Amino acid sequence: MLIALIARDKDGALQTRLDNRAAHLAYIEETGVVAQAGPLLDGDAMIGSLIILEVEDMAAAQNWADNDPYAKAGLFQSVDLIAWKKVIG
Repeated sequence: MLIALIARDKDGALQTRLDNRAAHLAYIEETGVVAQAGPLLDGDAMIGSLIILEVEDMAAAQNWADNDPYAKAGLFQSVDLIAWKKVIG
């Protein structure tokens, strides 16, 4: 099952993002369920994340989201998990 995780950063949280980036990237690597990922941008500023998870079910996606170092550090204002169907690419 593919799940789109769309997270918006809290205002003024760039330093939190930067401080936890290495742990976030390591988490992505070690969990092995991220199909695609990258920051959401406003100009050159990072304002959130879009991550496509390939997991068994929505509960697994929620567990992944809850344990992301960015989430644990309090970076996000909001996180949406939405079932996604790949059509192109």
